Amino acid sequence: MRINMNNQSFSAAVIGATGYTGQEMVALLARHPRLRTAFATSESETGRRIRGSTLEYVRVGDVPLGEVDVAFICLPHGEAGAWALRAREAGTRVVDLSSDLRDGSHGAVYGLTELSRDEVRDADLVANPGCYPTGVLLALAPLLTAGLVDTTRAMIVNAASGVTGAGRAAKRELLFAEVAEDYRAYGVGNTHRHVPEIRRGLAAAAGDDVPFLFTPHLLPVRRGILETIYVPVVDAADARSVVDAWQAAYAAEPFVEIRSPDLPSLRDGVLRNTVVLGAADVEAAGAPLVVAVASFDNLIKGAAGQAIQNANLMLGLCEHEGLPR
Repeated sequence: MRINMNNQSFSAAVIGATGYTGQEMVALLARHPRLRTAFATSESETGRRIRGSTLEYVRVGDVPLGEVDVAFICLPHGEAGAWALRAREAGTRVVDLSSDLRDGSHGAVYGLTELSRDEVRDADLVANPGCYPTGVLLALAPLLTAGLVDTTRAMIVNAASGVTGAGRAAKRELLFAEVAEDYRAYGVGNTHRHVPEIRRGLAAAAGDDVPFLFTPHLLPVRRGILETIYVPVVDAADARSVVDAWQAAYAAEPFVEIRSPDLPSLRDGVLRNTVVLGAADVEAAGAPLVVAVASFDNLIKGAAGQAIQNANLMLGLCEHEGLPR
């Protein structure tokens, strides 16, 4: 394990710093003991001072990418990948928070840290996972690896996220009057853009494609994700087996918390870089079934916090530095 034990500090560029994820990144870096923001970009707010900082936003084209130790790419999907590759070509380490490189293209390492720590540590380009897949894969990968899942039946994931997960761009359906006192599904029928990412991650853990149904929902809250996962298990398995598999996989993990016998609520995971897991048995379901629940913060463990977790490894720092547990 390569840990930088001296007091060296590192510089970061946040490319796309005024979206919700970019703002969260800047806020987390402001509290990091050894990683500081050197540049934060915004095309619309160039020249304005960043709140609580002496820095001003700059245009992305004015950032000397080769002069920072790590670049966090927080631009929209479809735009971010090109800048991630440009930053790597300039010689800096890169964590791309978009979906552009999550398929492993251009040699990007998929940065779900708990499942790919060694690869992340040696990478110069990491594709940060999507928010929804983070919880789904951390909940299900150990169960698939342990052979607890009956893969002839589909796993069902009902996931609900706060509205910051939809981005900061103005959209009528995200206005307060449209969201408040409501709850709705979207991206139904396995059409959400995170489905291919989930499929790849589950297949990697199982050794083959496995059937699942993913349905996201919009919660009338600012932040947080709660995923309720219906897991068809083999005959000998139950909630205790699920918890045992999690404990075996994550006993030394600083950012996975296992609740037993209680189930986590939304607030248990908010404002932390931690996924909180819990499981419960299901009676009279016709076949063995366990409910697994994952709670975490979409902006921290689902985005900016996980990106810093990856960058810490890439820079040889302690993985948990600067991150709220």
